Amino acid sequence: MTGFRKEKDSLGYVNVPSKKYWAAQTQRSKENFKIGGQKMPIEVIQAYAILKKAAAHTNADLGVLSKTKAKLIERVCNEILRGELDDQFPLVVWQTGSGTQTNMNVNEVIANRGHVLAGGKLRDAKKKLHPNDDVNKSQSSNDTFPTAMHIAAYQKIKTNTIPGLKKLQKEFEKKSRAYKKVVKIGRTHFMDATPVTLGQELSGYAAQIGFGIQAIENTLKHLSHLALGGTAVGTGLNAPKGYDKKVAKKIAQYTKLPFITGANKFEGLAAHDAIVETHGALKTVAVSLMKIGNDIRMLASGPRCGIGEIIIPANEPGSSIMPGKVNPTQSEALTMAMAQVMGNDVAVNVGGMSGQFELNVFKPMMIYNLLMSAQLIGDASVSFCDKAIAGLTPNRPKIKENLENSLMLVTALNTKIGYDKSAEIAKKAYKEGTTLKAAAISLGYLDAKEFDAWVKPESMV
Repeated sequence: MTGFRKEKDSLGYVNVPSKKYWAAQTQRSKENFKIGGQKMPIEVIQAYAILKKAAAHTNADLGVLSKTKAKLIERVCNEILRGELDDQFPLVVWQTGSGTQTNMNVNEVIANRGHVLAGGKLRDAKKKLHPNDDVNKSQSSNDTFPTAMHIAAYQKIKTNTIPGLKKLQKEFEKKSRAYKKVVKIGRTHFMDATPVTLGQELSGYAAQIGFGIQAIENTLKHLSHLALGGTAVGTGLNAPKGYDKKVAKKIAQYTKLPFITGANKFEGLAAHDAIVETHGALKTVAVSLMKIGNDIRMLASGPRCGIGEIIIPANEPGSSIMPGKVNPTQSEALTMAMAQVMGNDVAVNVGGMSGQFELNVFKPMMIYNLLMSAQLIGDASVSFCDKAIAGLTPNRPKIKENLENSLMLVTALNTKIGYDKSAEIAKKAYKEGTTLKAAAISLGYLDAKEFDAWVKPESMV
């Protein structure tokens, strides 16, 4: 066929696009799994490049692979890490549950590209690197894919998720300090409650995010344990002695992250509790961000017929039919993204519980969802911070109006005249549409001077 070359695997020959570096197993997967279109995340491919480079040099150090081949493998892996071969990884997430076809996609690309770098041609029958015997030496898809999962997840969380959350947390802390003396009415059950300051309210959001960051960071210790060296079922068959510790040390060196070999490779292949745990922490943060995003848009609602106690930036027109309308779009984007994270958590949980015997076969789906959630949280946090919270200001006239109209200021009288009399004042004021002060004086429970001395919103926070 024009524009194709023949590549062979254990099932026979397959036609492969002539200018692509992948080979028969990649092509079979490409043709057999035309599902969804969601490609294997590039973070997983880059994690594979790290581990393949580490494996090659470990094998060379242990005398089971030539240093020439190891250096050739490294050259291609570095090209992958620089993004120069991104178009060579066409496979979708919805493939074999072990990720075998992605592992072979990486093996084939490294082998063929390495052969070309060494002066060969893609059509050559005999190549300088073999995808299984050289690039995959001392490895199995069953231990490389979970290793790639952990590397990709750890890196994404460290470089995207946590920095985004910390930026948002710091902005809330900054606003909390700036508005620590702005007294406003508090709300519980969507009803008026006793006063708080706007700073206190915002400090709660900063604390929520802080707890979430801590929860995520606590999971990184478990993600640092790598399955590489377990090979097919956890026994380490066909891997030289000491390989697992040495290869983990090289991965830690390349990534500058504290990766170590997993203590129990059977667990590393058969279960992905570290992934489930990590996504559980991401889900917890998503719950917090959902609450925060909804609070902000409700506090900013209006501008005249809602709560309207805060003002957030008007970033774009809000309606194609209502002139001048502005909507809390950053809150909407944040809460939609967090809804997706919560949905992803269900998928990750199902994947975690569905491994059978010596192998979990939901690996691609689990890491796809975790990486999506980690990216969504990091990106949405930065967007919400820069486009909404950084420009947040108090609507002081509206805050003052709501505060003065609140019946729950009567709570300050509990310790002076008792709960029952205080409740009677509040009910009378509400029924007659008068102020608390007028109702209290009318009932004869205290005079104007006492009311002014005892009911001070600023002293109730």
